[in-house]
Formats: sequence, structure tokens, C-alpha cells
Amino acid sequence: MTAFDAPVVAWAAGADDPTRPLVVLLHGRGSSEADVIGLAPHLPTGPSYAAVRAPIAEGGGFAWFANRGIGRPVAESLAATTAWFRGWLDGVAPAGRSVVLVGFSGGAAFAGGLVLGDPDRFAGTAVLHGTLPFEDAGVDVGPGRLDGRPVLVVHGDRDQVIPAELQARTWSWLHDGSGALVTSRRDPGGHWLSAETVAVLAEWVAGLVS
Repeated sequence: MTAFDAPVVAWAAGADDPTRPLVVLLHGRGSSEADVIGLAPHLPTGPSYAAVRAPIAEGGGFAWFANRGIGRPVAESLAATTAWFRGWLDGVAPAGRSVVLVGFSGGAAFAGGLVLGDPDRFAGTAVLHGTLPFEDAGVDVGPGRLDGRPVLVVHGDRDQVIPAELQARTWSWLHDGSGALVTSRRDPGGHWLSAETVAVLAEWVAGLVS
């Protein structure tokens, strides 16, 4: 397996409280944990919030996996980074601690790969302005794969970053094939998190951790 450096993690309020639920914020491709941790003040008080830096250098930032085009992870790369991330997560959130994933753009695809790999591990998964990985990324997207699992999906009507066919397939499978408990929003904007979307995210997170 590819060796990666130890995860770089930014914690809201500077530290983790292991007695609280954990919300993990996953940044987009070419970004970093320093950007996405800024979401935490807009989300409910109560959980610990961690933003993890992806392990692969990408331009001036970092990426969660090698890809074959936007939103299309290389299966071997996704498997390697998933194992790396799970090594960190299982250390800070052993069995019994509630974990919610919030992924934006490339982080949304990574969050999707995590929950598709182990649906029972996560209390909820937010797929924000991104796509799920599909069969060619080595994940299971069979019928009912996310049966009963809470998922928030948000797409932008003017998003020109994530390929339209991947957005459409993600939306359709989550609503009609996954079995997930889906909360969804169509944002009139593009490839960014609007104030309205952040408010929906905050309400959704509150419902999972209250």
C-alpha cells in the first residue's frame, strides 16, 4: 500500500473532545484543511469538528485520490487513501463514537467512497457539490447499499466543475437506488457553498447529533 504522511488535522476550538460526536470536514481538490475548517463556526455547537488535509499534493493544495478526470477516482488510489484515512479515524473515533462526514467537491467523492465502503460506520454523510464514486472506482453501488443511512446531497444548477452526467447519476442513485434517508437541495448557484446551503447543512447536522 502507498505510504502517506501522518494526517494533518485542524480542530475547531483547537482540540478534540472525545466524549462528543465527531464531524469530519473534507475539503475539495487543490484546497486544504485550512479552508474547510471555516465551516465549523456556522454549524451546530456540540460536536467536535475536524478538518483533515488530503494526503496527495495537488498544485498549491491537496487531493484525496488520483483521478481519471474530474469526479472519477482511480480505484487503487481511492483504496489506498481510504485505508490511510480509516487508520486515523479509528484512532480518534473508536466504535461507539458517532461520526458524520461532510465533503465538498473532491471531498464529497471521498466521503462517498468512505460510506459506500462501510455504510454502518457513519451516522451521516453530506455530499456537497460533488459526485459519488461509482463501480469503476472499486466501490459497491448496488441497490440498497446505503439502506437507512442519512445522506445530504446538494448540487448547484450552475455548477460547471463537476460533470453533469456524474451529478445526474449521483442524484438519481441516491434518491432511487441507494435506500438512503436522503435530504436534498438544488442550489441556484454554481460550485460553491451558499449561505442557504450552509444553513441546510447546519440543520441536517443538528438533527444527527442532537
